[in-house]
Amino acid sequence: MGPGAGPASSELRLALLPLSSASCDCDLVVIGSGLGGLCCGALAARHGLEVLVLEAHDRPGGAAHGFERRGFQFESGPSLWSGLGRWPSTNPLAQVLRAVGESVPVVSYSDWGLLLPEGRLTVGVGAAPFLEVVLQLRGQAVANEWAAFMDALEPYCRATAALPLLALRPGLGMAGVLGVRGASALLRHAPRLAALGGAFGPLARRHLRDPFLLHWVEMLGFLISGLPLDQTSAAAMATLFGEWFEPGACLDYPLGGSPAVVAALVRGLERYGGQLRCRSAVAEILVEDGRASGVRLEDGRVLRARRGVVSNASPWDTLELIGAQALPPRWRQQRAATPACASFLHWHVGLRGEGLEHLPIHHVWVGDWKRGISAERNMVVLSMPSRLDPSLAPAGHQVLHGYTPANEPWDLWRDLEPGTVAYEALKAERCGIFRQVMEELVPDLADRVVVELHGTPRTHQRYLRVQRGSYGPALGADQGPFPGGTTPIEGLVLCGAGTFPGIGVPPVAVSGAAAAHSFVPAAAQRALLEELGLAAGPLSPNA
Repeated sequence: MGPGAGPASSELRLALLPLSSASCDCDLVVIGSGLGGLCCGALAARHGLEVLVLEAHDRPGGAAHGFERRGFQFESGPSLWSGLGRWPSTNPLAQVLRAVGESVPVVSYSDWGLLLPEGRLTVGVGAAPFLEVVLQLRGQAVANEWAAFMDALEPYCRATAALPLLALRPGLGMAGVLGVRGASALLRHAPRLAALGGAFGPLARRHLRDPFLLHWVEMLGFLISGLPLDQTSAAAMATLFGEWFEPGACLDYPLGGSPAVVAALVRGLERYGGQLRCRSAVAEILVEDGRASGVRLEDGRVLRARRGVVSNASPWDTLELIGAQALPPRWRQQRAATPACASFLHWHVGLRGEGLEHLPIHHVWVGDWKRGISAERNMVVLSMPSRLDPSLAPAGHQVLHGYTPANEPWDLWRDLEPGTVAYEALKAERCGIFRQVMEELVPDLADRVVVELHGTPRTHQRYLRVQRGSYGPALGADQGPFPGGTTPIEGLVLCGAGTFPGIGVPPVAVSGAAAAHSFVPAAAQRALLEELGLAAGPLSPNA
Protein backbone atom coordinates (compact mmCIF):
# COMPACT_ATOMS: atom_id res chain seq x y z
CA MET A 1 0.00 0.00 0.00
CA GLY A 2 1.09 3.60 -0.38
CA PRO A 3 0.03 7.18 -0.88
CA GLY A 4 0.84 7.27 -4.56
CA ALA A 5 3.12 9.71 -6.29
CA GLY A 6 1.42 10.29 -9.62
CA PRO A 7 -1.16 12.97 -10.46
CA ALA A 8 -4.80 12.33 -9.72
CA SER A 9 -7.06 11.35 -12.59
CA SER A 10 -8.91 14.19 -14.31
CA GLU A 11 -12.24 13.11 -12.80
CA LEU A 12 -10.86 13.49 -9.30
CA ARG A 13 -8.86 16.68 -9.70
CA LEU A 14 -11.61 18.71 -8.05
CA ALA A 15 -11.54 16.37 -5.07
CA LEU A 16 -7.99 17.34 -4.26
CA LEU A 17 -8.71 21.05 -3.89
CA PRO A 18 -8.73 22.23 -0.26
CA LEU A 19 -11.66 24.00 1.32
CA SER A 20 -10.95 27.71 1.29
CA SER A 21 -13.54 29.01 3.75
CA ALA A 22 -13.31 28.89 7.51
CA SER A 23 -16.77 27.40 7.76
CA CYS A 24 -19.25 25.84 5.38
CA ASP A 25 -22.90 24.86 5.51
CA CYS A 26 -24.43 21.85 3.77
CA ASP A 27 -27.23 19.36 4.39
CA LEU A 28 -25.09 16.30 5.05
CA VAL A 29 -21.44 15.73 5.94
CA VAL A 30 -20.05 12.25 5.20
CA ILE A 31 -16.82 11.34 6.98
CA GLY A 32 -14.68 9.04 4.85
CA SER A 33 -14.73 8.28 1.13
CA GLY A 34 -14.57 4.50 1.29
CA LEU A 35 -17.08 2.74 -0.93
CA GLY A 36 -19.72 2.94 1.79
CA GLY A 37 -19.25 6.67 2.28
CA LEU A 38 -19.26 7.36 -1.47
CA CYS A 39 -22.41 5.27 -1.99
CA CYS A 40 -24.05 7.22 0.81
CA GLY A 41 -22.95 10.61 -0.49
CA ALA A 42 -23.85 9.91 -4.11
CA LEU A 43 -27.32 8.58 -3.28
CA ALA A 44 -28.05 11.40 -0.83
CA ALA A 45 -27.08 13.91 -3.53
CA ARG A 46 -29.27 12.01 -6.00
CA HIS A 47 -32.17 12.64 -3.60
CA GLY A 48 -31.49 16.37 -3.61
CA LEU A 49 -29.39 16.83 -0.47
CA GLU A 50 -26.41 19.15 -0.46
CA VAL A 51 -23.62 16.71 0.41
CA LEU A 52 -19.99 17.14 1.39
CA VAL A 53 -17.79 14.03 1.61
CA LEU A 54 -14.58 14.49 3.62
CA GLU A 55 -11.48 12.33 3.19
CA ALA A 56 -8.27 12.48 5.24
CA HIS A 57 -6.14 10.87 2.51
CA ASP A 58 -5.02 12.74 -0.61
CA ARG A 59 -7.35 10.57 -2.74
CA PRO A 60 -10.75 8.93 -2.31
CA GLY A 61 -11.62 5.26 -2.06
CA GLY A 62 -10.48 4.10 1.36
CA ALA A 63 -9.39 0.47 0.98
CA ALA A 64 -10.27 0.73 -2.72
CA HIS A 65 -7.88 3.58 -3.53
CA GLY A 66 -5.08 3.21 -6.03
CA PHE A 67 -1.63 4.71 -6.56
CA GLU A 68 1.13 4.82 -9.16
CA ARG A 69 4.81 3.92 -9.10
CA ARG A 70 7.11 4.13 -12.14
CA GLY A 71 4.25 3.68 -14.58
CA PHE A 72 2.60 0.80 -12.69
CA GLN A 73 -0.95 1.41 -11.47
CA PHE A 74 -1.48 -0.38 -8.17
CA GLU A 75 -4.68 -0.94 -6.21
CA SER A 76 -4.81 -1.51 -2.51
CA GLY A 77 -8.09 -3.27 -1.92
CA PRO A 78 -10.75 -5.40 -3.62
CA SER A 79 -9.52 -7.74 -6.33
CA LEU A 80 -12.53 -10.03 -6.95
CA TRP A 81 -15.58 -8.31 -8.45
CA SER A 82 -18.83 -9.63 -9.89
CA GLY A 83 -22.19 -8.30 -11.00
CA LEU A 84 -20.87 -5.00 -12.36
CA GLY A 85 -21.02 -5.83 -16.05
CA ARG A 86 -24.72 -6.52 -16.53
CA TRP A 87 -28.14 -5.11 -15.76
CA PRO A 88 -30.28 -6.11 -14.02
CA SER A 89 -27.82 -6.98 -11.26
CA THR A 90 -28.29 -8.15 -7.70
CA ASN A 91 -25.02 -6.44 -6.71
CA PRO A 92 -25.94 -3.43 -4.53
CA LEU A 93 -22.90 -1.49 -5.76
CA ALA A 94 -24.10 -1.90 -9.35
CA GLN A 95 -27.53 -0.71 -8.23
CA VAL A 96 -26.09 2.42 -6.60
CA LEU A 97 -24.04 3.20 -9.70
CA ARG A 98 -27.16 2.79 -11.83
CA ALA A 99 -29.10 5.10 -9.50
CA VAL A 100 -26.58 7.91 -9.96
CA GLY A 101 -26.28 7.45 -13.71
CA GLU A 102 -22.92 5.71 -13.74
CA SER A 103 -21.41 2.44 -14.86
CA VAL A 104 -17.93 0.99 -15.09
CA PRO A 105 -16.62 -0.84 -18.17
CA VAL A 106 -15.57 -4.37 -17.25
CA VAL A 107 -13.77 -7.35 -18.69
CA SER A 108 -15.45 -10.61 -17.80
CA TYR A 109 -13.52 -13.81 -17.15
CA SER A 110 -14.41 -17.21 -15.84
CA ASP A 111 -11.56 -18.95 -14.03
CA TRP A 112 -9.02 -18.51 -11.26
CA GLY A 113 -6.08 -20.48 -9.94
CA LEU A 114 -5.61 -22.36 -6.70
CA LEU A 115 -2.42 -23.47 -4.99
CA LEU A 116 -3.73 -25.86 -2.36
CA PRO A 117 -2.33 -28.75 -0.35
CA GLU A 118 -4.16 -30.95 -2.89
CA GLY A 119 -2.15 -29.43 -5.76
CA ARG A 120 -2.21 -26.66 -8.34
CA LEU A 121 -5.64 -26.20 -9.90
CA THR A 122 -7.46 -23.91 -12.29
CA VAL A 123 -11.12 -23.62 -11.36
CA GLY A 124 -13.88 -22.22 -13.54
CA VAL A 125 -16.52 -19.98 -12.00
CA GLY A 126 -19.88 -21.71 -11.91
CA ALA A 127 -21.49 -24.95 -10.80
CA ALA A 128 -20.44 -27.23 -13.64
CA PRO A 129 -16.71 -26.31 -13.76
CA PHE A 130 -16.24 -26.72 -10.02
CA LEU A 131 -18.16 -29.99 -10.03
CA GLU A 132 -15.75 -31.28 -12.67
CA VAL A 133 -12.78 -30.32 -10.47
CA VAL A 134 -14.33 -32.14 -7.51
CA LEU A 135 -14.94 -35.21 -9.66
CA GLN A 136 -11.32 -35.33 -10.81
CA LEU A 137 -9.90 -34.57 -7.39
CA ARG A 138 -12.16 -36.55 -5.07
CA GLY A 139 -14.21 -38.96 -7.17
CA GLN A 140 -17.86 -39.50 -8.04
CA ALA A 141 -19.19 -39.93 -4.50
CA VAL A 142 -17.81 -36.59 -3.35
CA ALA A 143 -19.00 -34.91 -6.55
CA ASN A 144 -22.49 -36.23 -5.77
CA GLU A 145 -22.18 -34.84 -2.26
CA TRP A 146 -21.36 -31.39 -3.62
CA ALA A 147 -24.17 -31.53 -6.19
CA ALA A 148 -26.65 -32.42 -3.46
CA PHE A 149 -25.40 -29.54 -1.33
CA MET A 150 -25.88 -27.08 -4.17
CA ASP A 151 -29.38 -28.42 -4.81
CA ALA A 152 -30.21 -27.88 -1.15
CA LEU A 153 -28.69 -24.39 -1.19
CA GLU A 154 -30.38 -23.21 -4.39
CA PRO A 155 -33.70 -22.06 -2.84
CA TYR A 156 -31.77 -20.01 -0.28
CA CYS A 157 -29.71 -18.43 -3.06
CA ARG A 158 -32.94 -17.51 -4.86
CA ALA A 159 -34.30 -16.00 -1.67
CA THR A 160 -31.30 -13.74 -1.20
CA ALA A 161 -31.47 -12.69 -4.87
CA ALA A 162 -35.07 -11.62 -4.29
CA LEU A 163 -34.07 -9.39 -1.37
CA PRO A 164 -33.74 -5.77 -2.58
CA LEU A 165 -31.20 -4.55 -0.05
CA LEU A 166 -31.46 -0.97 -1.26
CA ALA A 167 -34.95 -1.01 0.27
CA LEU A 168 -33.47 -1.18 3.78
CA ARG A 169 -34.46 1.75 5.94
CA PRO A 170 -33.71 2.27 9.64
CA GLY A 171 -36.78 1.81 11.80
CA LEU A 172 -39.18 1.04 8.94
CA GLY A 173 -37.90 -2.19 7.48
CA MET A 174 -38.50 -3.00 3.84
CA ALA A 175 -42.28 -3.37 3.76
CA GLY A 176 -42.96 0.35 4.08
CA VAL A 177 -40.67 1.09 1.14
CA LEU A 178 -41.57 -1.78 -1.19
CA GLY A 179 -45.32 -1.38 -0.97
CA VAL A 180 -47.89 -4.17 -1.13
CA ARG A 181 -46.69 -5.93 -4.27
CA GLY A 182 -43.02 -5.89 -3.39
CA ALA A 183 -43.65 -6.86 0.22
CA SER A 184 -45.82 -9.78 -0.88
CA ALA A 185 -43.09 -11.03 -3.19
CA LEU A 186 -40.59 -10.77 -0.37
CA LEU A 187 -42.92 -12.51 2.08
CA ARG A 188 -42.86 -15.66 -0.05
CA HIS A 189 -39.14 -15.97 0.70
CA ALA A 190 -39.39 -15.06 4.39
CA PRO A 191 -38.92 -18.58 5.84
CA ARG A 192 -35.71 -19.18 3.91
CA LEU A 193 -34.41 -15.69 4.62
CA ALA A 194 -35.03 -16.28 8.33
CA ALA A 195 -33.03 -19.51 8.12
CA LEU A 196 -30.10 -17.53 6.74
CA GLY A 197 -30.00 -15.25 9.76
CA GLY A 198 -27.14 -17.08 11.46
CA ALA A 199 -23.75 -18.51 10.53
CA PHE A 200 -23.07 -20.68 7.49
CA GLY A 201 -21.04 -23.36 9.27
CA PRO A 202 -23.94 -25.40 10.69
CA LEU A 203 -25.77 -25.29 7.34
CA ALA A 204 -22.68 -26.46 5.44
CA ARG A 205 -21.98 -29.32 7.85
CA ARG A 206 -25.54 -30.59 7.59
CA HIS A 207 -24.81 -31.44 3.96
CA LEU A 208 -21.04 -31.80 3.61
CA ARG A 209 -18.77 -34.46 5.09
CA ASP A 210 -15.81 -34.55 2.73
CA PRO A 211 -12.85 -32.62 4.20
CA PHE A 212 -11.91 -30.95 0.92
CA LEU A 213 -15.42 -29.61 0.39
CA LEU A 214 -15.56 -28.22 3.91
CA HIS A 215 -12.13 -26.64 3.50
CA TRP A 216 -13.21 -25.11 0.20
CA VAL A 217 -16.35 -23.56 1.68
CA GLU A 218 -14.43 -22.25 4.68
CA MET A 219 -11.83 -20.69 2.38
CA LEU A 220 -14.55 -18.84 0.48
CA GLY A 221 -16.12 -17.71 3.74
CA PHE A 222 -12.86 -16.35 5.09
CA LEU A 223 -12.17 -14.50 1.84
CA ILE A 224 -15.42 -12.55 2.09
CA SER A 225 -15.68 -12.06 5.85
CA GLY A 226 -12.27 -12.49 7.49
CA LEU A 227 -13.98 -14.90 9.90
CA PRO A 228 -14.18 -18.69 10.37
CA LEU A 229 -17.12 -20.45 8.79
CA ASP A 230 -18.96 -20.75 12.10
CA GLN A 231 -19.00 -16.94 12.26
CA THR A 232 -19.50 -16.10 8.57
CA SER A 233 -22.99 -14.95 7.61
CA ALA A 234 -25.14 -17.61 5.96
CA ALA A 235 -26.91 -14.90 3.95
CA ALA A 236 -23.59 -13.58 2.63
CA MET A 237 -22.50 -17.06 1.58
CA ALA A 238 -25.84 -17.76 -0.10
CA THR A 239 -25.43 -14.51 -2.02
CA LEU A 240 -21.93 -15.55 -3.07
CA PHE A 241 -23.03 -18.97 -4.29
CA GLY A 242 -26.05 -17.43 -5.98
CA GLU A 243 -23.73 -15.26 -8.11
CA TRP A 244 -20.89 -17.69 -8.74
CA PHE A 245 -22.84 -20.86 -9.30
CA GLU A 246 -25.50 -19.71 -11.72
CA PRO A 247 -25.38 -20.72 -15.42
CA GLY A 248 -23.05 -18.38 -17.26
CA ALA A 249 -21.48 -17.15 -14.03
CA CYS A 250 -18.38 -15.03 -14.39
CA LEU A 251 -16.20 -12.51 -12.60
CA ASP A 252 -15.90 -8.90 -13.72
CA TYR A 253 -12.77 -6.81 -13.64
CA PRO A 254 -13.50 -3.07 -13.80
CA LEU A 255 -11.18 -1.48 -16.34
CA GLY A 256 -8.92 0.81 -14.34
CA GLY A 257 -9.33 -1.36 -11.25
CA SER A 258 -10.80 -0.27 -7.94
CA PRO A 259 -9.97 3.41 -8.63
CA ALA A 260 -12.30 3.29 -11.65
CA VAL A 261 -15.19 2.24 -9.40
CA VAL A 262 -14.30 5.01 -6.97
CA ALA A 263 -14.11 7.56 -9.80
CA ALA A 264 -17.57 6.50 -11.03
CA LEU A 265 -19.08 7.06 -7.59
CA VAL A 266 -17.37 10.46 -7.34
CA ARG A 267 -18.78 11.41 -10.75
CA GLY A 268 -22.23 10.36 -9.55
CA LEU A 269 -21.81 12.43 -6.38
CA GLU A 270 -20.75 15.51 -8.32
CA ARG A 271 -23.40 15.06 -11.03
CA TYR A 272 -26.04 15.83 -8.41
CA GLY A 273 -24.18 18.71 -6.80
CA GLY A 274 -22.31 16.82 -4.08
CA GLN A 275 -18.69 17.60 -3.30
CA LEU A 276 -15.66 15.57 -2.23
CA ARG A 277 -12.80 17.17 -0.33
CA CYS A 278 -9.60 15.23 0.29
CA ARG A 279 -6.85 16.14 2.77
CA SER A 280 -9.68 17.08 5.12
CA ALA A 281 -9.22 14.99 8.26
CA VAL A 282 -12.03 15.24 10.83
CA ALA A 283 -11.02 15.82 14.45
CA GLU A 284 -14.47 15.96 16.04
CA ILE A 285 -18.13 15.34 15.33
CA LEU A 286 -19.99 18.33 16.77
CA VAL A 287 -22.99 17.48 18.94
CA GLU A 288 -25.27 20.28 20.10
CA ASP A 289 -28.46 19.71 22.09
CA GLY A 290 -28.18 15.98 21.43
CA ARG A 291 -27.94 16.40 17.67
CA ALA A 292 -25.02 16.02 15.25
CA SER A 293 -24.62 19.52 13.84
CA GLY A 294 -21.39 19.24 11.86
CA VAL A 295 -17.68 18.52 12.21
CA ARG A 296 -14.46 20.23 13.16
CA LEU A 297 -11.45 19.44 11.00
CA GLU A 298 -7.95 18.86 12.31
CA ASP A 299 -6.92 22.27 10.98
CA GLY A 300 -9.67 23.95 13.04
CA ARG A 301 -12.22 24.61 10.32
CA VAL A 302 -15.84 24.02 11.31
CA LEU A 303 -18.31 22.60 8.80
CA ARG A 304 -21.99 22.80 9.70
CA ALA A 305 -24.52 20.19 8.57
CA ARG A 306 -28.20 21.11 8.54
CA ARG A 307 -29.49 17.53 8.37
CA GLY A 308 -26.77 15.47 9.98
CA VAL A 309 -23.49 13.58 9.76
CA VAL A 310 -22.65 10.11 8.43
CA SER A 311 -19.48 8.39 9.60
CA ASN A 312 -17.85 5.91 7.27
CA ALA A 313 -14.97 5.54 9.76
CA SER A 314 -14.56 2.33 11.78
CA PRO A 315 -16.59 1.93 15.01
CA TRP A 316 -13.48 2.54 17.13
CA ASP A 317 -12.33 5.57 15.18
CA THR A 318 -15.83 7.06 15.12
CA LEU A 319 -15.99 6.90 18.92
CA GLU A 320 -12.79 8.93 19.14
CA LEU A 321 -14.52 11.71 17.20
CA ILE A 322 -17.42 12.03 19.65
CA GLY A 323 -17.15 13.69 23.04
CA ALA A 324 -17.55 11.37 26.01
CA GLN A 325 -20.58 13.25 27.29
CA ALA A 326 -22.48 13.00 24.01
CA LEU A 327 -23.07 9.24 24.14
CA PRO A 328 -24.76 6.98 26.68
CA PRO A 329 -21.93 5.17 28.53
CA ARG A 330 -23.34 1.70 27.80
CA TRP A 331 -23.60 2.31 24.06
CA ARG A 332 -20.09 3.73 23.97
CA GLN A 333 -18.71 0.77 25.95
CA GLN A 334 -20.43 -1.73 23.69
CA ARG A 335 -19.01 -0.16 20.55
CA ALA A 336 -15.56 0.29 22.06
CA ALA A 337 -15.52 -3.42 22.90
CA THR A 338 -16.20 -4.43 19.28
CA PRO A 339 -13.71 -7.21 18.46
CA ALA A 340 -11.43 -6.59 15.49
CA CYS A 341 -10.38 -8.82 12.61
CA ALA A 342 -6.66 -9.15 12.07
CA SER A 343 -4.87 -7.07 9.48
CA PHE A 344 -3.01 -7.53 6.18
CA LEU A 345 0.34 -7.82 4.55
CA HIS A 346 0.42 -6.30 1.06
CA TRP A 347 2.75 -6.87 -1.85
CA HIS A 348 2.81 -4.61 -4.90
CA VAL A 349 5.10 -5.62 -7.75
CA GLY A 350 5.79 -4.38 -11.25
CA LEU A 351 7.52 -7.03 -13.33
CA ARG A 352 8.54 -7.90 -16.84
CA GLY A 353 5.64 -9.85 -18.20
CA GLU A 354 6.77 -11.84 -21.21
CA GLY A 355 5.62 -15.46 -21.11
CA LEU A 356 3.04 -14.96 -18.33
CA GLU A 357 -0.03 -14.94 -20.58
CA HIS A 358 -0.98 -18.46 -19.51
CA LEU A 359 -1.49 -17.51 -15.86
CA PRO A 360 -5.00 -17.03 -14.46
CA ILE A 361 -5.77 -13.52 -13.26
CA HIS A 362 -6.01 -14.63 -9.63
CA HIS A 363 -4.44 -17.29 -7.45
CA VAL A 364 -5.35 -18.24 -3.92
CA TRP A 365 -2.71 -20.14 -1.98
CA VAL A 366 -3.39 -22.12 1.20
CA GLY A 367 -0.43 -23.61 3.05
CA ASP A 368 -1.93 -26.19 5.39
CA TRP A 369 -5.62 -26.91 6.01
CA LYS A 370 -4.76 -28.36 9.42
CA ARG A 371 -3.47 -25.00 10.69
CA GLY A 372 -6.89 -23.47 10.16
CA ILE A 373 -7.92 -21.09 7.43
CA SER A 374 -7.38 -18.03 9.65
CA ALA A 375 -3.85 -18.96 10.77
CA GLU A 376 -1.30 -16.22 10.10
CA ARG A 377 0.30 -16.33 6.66
CA ASN A 378 -1.62 -19.49 5.82
CA MET A 379 -3.52 -17.90 2.94
CA VAL A 380 -2.31 -15.55 0.21
CA VAL A 381 -4.30 -13.94 -2.58
CA LEU A 382 -2.43 -12.93 -5.76
CA SER A 383 -3.90 -10.87 -8.60
CA MET A 384 -2.41 -9.80 -11.92
CA PRO A 385 -5.11 -7.46 -13.27
CA SER A 386 -2.91 -6.14 -16.10
CA ARG A 387 -3.56 -9.48 -17.81
CA LEU A 388 -7.05 -8.07 -18.45
CA ASP A 389 -6.24 -4.36 -18.49
CA PRO A 390 -2.81 -3.72 -20.07
CA SER A 391 -3.11 0.02 -19.33
CA LEU A 392 -2.19 -0.73 -15.71
CA ALA A 393 1.46 -1.44 -16.58
CA PRO A 394 4.05 -0.26 -19.10
CA ALA A 395 4.17 -2.19 -22.36
CA GLY A 396 5.63 -5.67 -21.91
CA HIS A 397 5.09 -5.60 -18.14
CA GLN A 398 2.54 -6.78 -15.60
CA VAL A 399 1.31 -5.41 -12.31
CA LEU A 400 0.85 -7.77 -9.37
CA HIS A 401 -0.97 -7.32 -6.08
CA GLY A 402 -0.71 -9.85 -3.27
CA TYR A 403 -2.20 -9.78 0.21
CA THR A 404 -2.76 -11.98 3.21
CA PRO A 405 -6.50 -11.69 3.91
CA ALA A 406 -7.14 -10.63 7.51
CA ASN A 407 -4.65 -13.04 9.04
CA GLU A 408 -1.74 -10.78 10.05
CA PRO A 409 -1.62 -10.12 13.83
CA TRP A 410 -1.47 -6.47 14.89
CA ASP A 411 0.46 -7.32 18.05
CA LEU A 412 3.56 -8.17 16.01
CA TRP A 413 3.70 -4.57 14.74
CA ARG A 414 2.19 -2.51 17.54
CA ASP A 415 5.48 -1.41 19.13
CA LEU A 416 7.53 -1.05 15.95
CA GLU A 417 8.06 2.33 14.34
CA PRO A 418 8.05 2.35 10.52
CA GLY A 419 11.47 3.04 9.10
CA THR A 420 13.41 1.56 12.00
CA VAL A 421 15.80 -1.33 11.51
CA ALA A 422 13.57 -3.66 13.51
CA TYR A 423 10.48 -2.71 11.50
CA GLU A 424 12.21 -3.14 8.13
CA ALA A 425 13.64 -6.50 9.17
CA LEU A 426 10.27 -7.82 10.27
CA LYS A 427 8.63 -6.49 7.11
CA ALA A 428 11.16 -8.32 4.93
CA GLU A 429 10.69 -11.52 6.91
CA ARG A 430 6.90 -11.51 7.00
CA CYS A 431 6.42 -10.41 3.38
CA GLY A 432 8.79 -13.13 2.20
CA ILE A 433 5.73 -15.38 2.00
CA PHE A 434 4.70 -13.61 -1.21
CA ARG A 435 7.86 -14.44 -3.13
CA GLN A 436 7.77 -17.96 -1.79
CA VAL A 437 4.27 -18.49 -3.20
CA MET A 438 4.73 -16.58 -6.47
CA GLU A 439 7.91 -18.46 -7.34
CA GLU A 440 5.79 -21.62 -7.55
CA LEU A 441 4.14 -19.95 -10.55
CA VAL A 442 7.05 -17.90 -11.91
CA PRO A 443 10.38 -19.55 -11.01
CA ASP A 444 12.44 -16.69 -12.50
CA LEU A 445 10.50 -14.05 -10.55
CA ALA A 446 13.63 -12.47 -9.07
CA ASP A 447 14.93 -11.62 -12.53
CA ARG A 448 11.64 -10.03 -13.58
CA VAL A 449 10.98 -7.58 -10.71
CA VAL A 450 11.16 -3.90 -11.67
CA VAL A 451 9.52 -2.35 -8.60
CA GLU A 452 8.49 -3.99 -5.33
CA LEU A 453 6.59 -2.51 -2.37
CA HIS A 454 5.57 -4.08 0.91
CA GLY A 455 2.73 -3.05 3.21
CA THR A 456 2.10 -4.02 6.82
CA PRO A 457 -0.65 -3.48 9.38
CA ARG A 458 1.07 -0.18 10.22
CA THR A 459 0.75 0.83 6.55
CA HIS A 460 -2.89 -0.21 6.63
CA GLN A 461 -3.45 1.87 9.75
CA ARG A 462 -1.66 4.92 8.38
CA TYR A 463 -3.40 5.28 5.03
CA LEU A 464 -6.84 3.95 5.92
CA ARG A 465 -6.94 5.40 9.44
CA VAL A 466 -8.34 2.16 10.79
CA GLN A 467 -7.48 1.28 14.35
CA ARG A 468 -4.93 -1.55 14.57
CA GLY A 469 -4.96 -1.73 10.78
CA SER A 470 -7.95 -4.05 11.10
CA TYR A 471 -9.96 -5.45 8.20
CA GLY A 472 -13.03 -4.55 10.23
CA PRO A 473 -15.17 -5.74 13.14
CA ALA A 474 -14.95 -9.45 13.94
CA LEU A 475 -18.65 -9.76 14.72
CA GLY A 476 -19.65 -13.36 14.17
CA ALA A 477 -23.01 -14.16 12.61
CA ASP A 478 -23.43 -16.78 15.33
CA GLN A 479 -23.75 -13.89 17.79
CA GLY A 480 -26.41 -12.06 15.80
CA PRO A 481 -26.35 -9.53 12.94
CA PHE A 482 -23.97 -6.62 12.65
CA PRO A 483 -25.29 -3.52 14.45
CA GLY A 484 -27.36 -1.13 12.40
CA GLY A 485 -26.26 2.35 11.44
CA THR A 486 -28.37 4.28 13.91
CA THR A 487 -26.86 5.93 16.99
CA PRO A 488 -28.23 7.56 20.17
CA ILE A 489 -27.32 10.94 18.68
CA GLU A 490 -29.97 12.48 16.47
CA GLY A 491 -28.69 13.05 12.97
CA LEU A 492 -25.60 10.83 13.38
CA VAL A 493 -25.66 7.69 11.23
CA LEU A 494 -22.94 5.12 10.61
CA CYS A 495 -22.09 3.17 7.48
CA GLY A 496 -19.29 0.93 6.25
CA ALA A 497 -17.82 -2.38 7.36
CA GLY A 498 -18.77 -1.82 11.01
CA THR A 499 -22.50 -1.78 10.33
CA PHE A 500 -25.10 -4.15 8.92
CA PRO A 501 -24.74 -6.15 6.71
CA GLY A 502 -20.97 -6.24 7.40
CA ILE A 503 -17.64 -6.55 5.62
CA GLY A 504 -17.12 -6.66 1.86
CA VAL A 505 -17.99 -4.53 -1.18
CA PRO A 506 -21.72 -5.40 -1.55
CA PRO A 507 -22.40 -5.05 2.22
CA VAL A 508 -20.75 -1.64 2.53
CA ALA A 509 -22.68 -0.43 -0.53
CA VAL A 510 -25.88 -1.51 1.24
CA SER A 511 -24.88 0.26 4.45
CA GLY A 512 -24.09 3.45 2.53
CA ALA A 513 -27.43 3.36 0.76
CA ALA A 514 -29.28 2.76 4.04
CA ALA A 515 -27.46 5.69 5.65
CA ALA A 516 -28.43 7.99 2.79
CA HIS A 517 -32.05 6.88 2.89
CA SER A 518 -32.32 7.64 6.60
CA PHE A 519 -32.24 11.32 5.59
CA VAL A 520 -34.89 11.19 2.83
CA PRO A 521 -38.61 10.39 2.87
CA ALA A 522 -39.66 6.78 2.35
CA ALA A 523 -41.66 7.88 -0.69
CA ALA A 524 -38.50 9.18 -2.37
CA GLN A 525 -36.68 5.92 -1.63
CA ARG A 526 -39.57 3.91 -3.08
CA ALA A 527 -39.62 6.09 -6.21
CA LEU A 528 -35.94 5.38 -6.77
CA LEU A 529 -36.45 1.64 -6.31
CA GLU A 530 -39.30 1.70 -8.82
CA GLU A 531 -37.12 3.57 -11.28
CA LEU A 532 -34.45 0.87 -10.90
CA GLY A 533 -36.98 -1.95 -11.13
CA LEU A 534 -36.27 -3.11 -7.57
CA ALA A 535 -39.60 -2.41 -5.88
CA ALA A 536 -41.70 -5.27 -7.22
CA GLY A 537 -39.68 -8.31 -6.25
CA PRO A 538 -36.94 -10.34 -7.92
CA LEU A 539 -34.69 -8.75 -10.51
CA SER A 540 -34.60 -11.67 -12.89
CA PRO A 541 -36.59 -14.80 -13.78
CA ASN A 542 -33.90 -16.90 -12.10
CA ALA A 543 -34.51 -15.19 -8.76
